[in-house]
Amino acid sequence: MKKRVLSILVENTAGVLSRVAGLFSRRGYNIDSLTVGVTADPRYSRMTVVCRGDELILEQITKQLEKLEDVRDIKVLKDNESVNRELILVKVRTSPEQRQNVIAVANIFRANIVDIGKESLIVELTGTQTKLEAFLNLLDGYEILELARTGITGLSRGAEDVRYL
Repeated sequence: MKKRVLSILVENTAGVLSRVAGLFSRRGYNIDSLTVGVTADPRYSRMTVVCRGDELILEQITKQLEKLEDVRDIKVLKDNESVNRELILVKVRTSPEQRQNVIAVANIFRANIVDIGKESLIVELTGTQTKLEAFLNLLDGYEILELARTGITGLSRGAEDVRYL
């Protein structure tokens, strides 16, 4: 199964997210990750969708998305031709004695400590999925109380393939 990251420019209209997600569910395809946000032009939103399948399924997904009325542009974000990031918030149980160790690990990854309580702290980290997984692996000896991930978002490198509407 191959992974594909799609950057989809859509009209910023009511129900567009439902129509895109519905396309996947009607055909029995799964969405691994989905992020959506308005662009510099408030008439449009950008969806970053991560999906998996063989080449035939991935091509079918792209072709079906192109048929949707709200879709204006689709790009496949290839690893070496794009910048992809994900944000993670991790609430870790820490005693006062353990706190410095967790902060040291966070500093290595250039993470931010965004909240400290008596028995926990929250770490914010942005990066590639590989970086986030490496960070979580180093927290293996600590109790993770809560975890939130945004999913992948990305843009293609350079200005050659920018679509002006």
